[in-house]
This record gives sequence, C-alpha cells and structure tokens, in this order.
Amino acid sequence: MPVVLIVWLHSLSIVVAAYLLGSIPTGYLLVRFVHKQDIRSLGSGNIGATNVLRSGAKGLGAATFLFDVLKGALAVLVGARLAAIGFPPIPVHNAEALAALCAVLGHMYPVWLGLKGGKGVATAFGVFLVLAPLPALGCLAVFIVVMFLSRIVSLASILSSAAFPAFGWIFAEKVGEPWLHTPLIFAIMSGVVALIIWKHGPNIQRLINGTEYRFGAKKPAVATEVKTEDSV
Repeated sequence: MPVVLIVWLHSLSIVVAAYLLGSIPTGYLLVRFVHKQDIRSLGSGNIGATNVLRSGAKGLGAATFLFDVLKGALAVLVGARLAAIGFPPIPVHNAEALAALCAVLGHMYPVWLGLKGGKGVATAFGVFLVLAPLPALGCLAVFIVVMFLSRIVSLASILSSAAFPAFGWIFAEKVGEPWLHTPLIFAIMSGVVALIIWKHGPNIQRLINGTEYRFGAKKPAVATEVKTEDSV
C-alpha cells in the first residue's frame, strides 16, 4: 500500500475517533437518564451545560460541563496515542490539533442528534487543556473575570475563546511549546475559535441589542414563550 494512502488512513482514524468522542451528547444523556426529559425541549433547546443549568438542574449542569471538558481532553489524548502507534507515525502535535478540531466539531454537530449539538466552549476548553495547558488556563481566567463583571455567559465564552490563539502565540516559547507557532497548528486553533464565535451569532446580535440574558437577572414574563440561545 502506498505510504501516502497509509498516512491518509492513519489520519482518518484520528478524525473518526476524535469526532465520535466529541459527539457524545452528555447533556442530553444526563437529563434523559436522570429526569426522563429531552433537554432539547427545555429552555433554548441547546444540549450544553448552560441550558442544563438554566433548566433547573444545577448538579447536572456542572456534570455536563465536566464531562464535556473530559471528552475533549480524552479525544486529544487518543489522537496522540493513535499518532504514535501508526506507521509512518504522524507528528504528535499535528495529530493532537487535528483531534481537537474534530472533537469540537463532534460536539457541535453530533451524528446522534441530527447534527444539532452545543456551542463547543466546554469541549474546546478540554482539548486546549491538553494541547496547551497554560494558555487554556489563561482563557479560563478571562472567562471568570468577564463573567464576574458582566454575568453574561456568552460574552465570557466569546472573549475567553478569542483569547486562546493570542495566549498560545505569546506564551509558546515561554512555556516550552514552540510548536504552537507552526502554521498548521495555529490555523487549527484559530479555526476552533472561529467556529465557537460563529455558533454564538445570535448571542452576539443580542449583545449588540442589549437584550442578552444576565445570570441572576429577573426574566420578563414573556420569556417563557421565547427560546434564548445558550453559550456552552
């Protein structure tokens, strides 16, 4: 078999494994198992942690976030493992970046739910924790600060996600991860961020209009009749 074809098949195995791990609809499964409800019929209809939390299931919301982070991290670790055992081996950081992108795509477009998933923030945090831990923690700090000041999850998610390529680029040499400067990996990281921001399109419009939901704010009476887009 030609070496080029072997490399393509090897890469395909990473794509498939990472996508399938990322596509596990944890929020949907947890709410279905515990409350016998379809999270897609509650709140915004989003399967992510924010909608699970706002549906009244605080513990399940936290569990959804945790499992979404873990599945992202696991997808990158599996990608790295598959890269090492194949022949010829794929550069491990390239494989990790490819797995990161596919895991986030799996969360956003899960095959099990008709390609209608979440917005990828928690899963992206998981993949970035493995791919570049310090920049990922920097993004977490941005999220916490923005959330504390604004109480708007979508704004915190957008700004913290947008900060990752910058943190990755700035701190790459300082944290011993110069491979973050390679064009392919930087493009993939930026692509993940662009996908997250794109998925927040309706939230961005409401931020511009000043109508985005703030945690702790009292909802208007008509809010029960209108779905609002969540962030995670």
